[in-house]
Amino acid sequence: QAQLVESGGGSVQAGGSLRLSCTSSGFASSKNYMAWFRQVPGKEREEVAEIGSYDQTIYLDSVKGRFAISRDNTKNTLYLQMNSLKPDDTAMYYCAARLVRGSAFPRSPDAFGFWGQGTQVTVSS
Repeated sequence: QAQLVESGGGSVQAGGSLRLSCTSSGFASSKNYMAWFRQVPGKEREEVAEIGSYDQTIYLDSVKGRFAISRDNTKNTLYLQMNSLKPDDTAMYYCAARLVRGSAFPRSPDAFGFWGQGTQVTVSS
């Protein structure tokens, strides 16, 4: 069955960088829409960045110019490079795949069928 495993989270100071990775198996990730979401306690999970089947990318306004989503199909791995991190970026970050419902970006979580377990990112001021 499909499996997504995130890694790369951690604690950094404001202005620092992290690169999240999401390794997938059990489905053709190279042909699927994939995305990164984040969630803080008490708030809804929000889509941060997405990459389409032709590697087109789109970003939440608050992360444009700071985050970059990419994938390496030879490694079945999705990445999120996060630069100039801010305390407001603190959240649990989730990898999602397989678009199951069409909607405009940023999509709701139920638009994606496969999810990872999440990796925590903490940015201190």
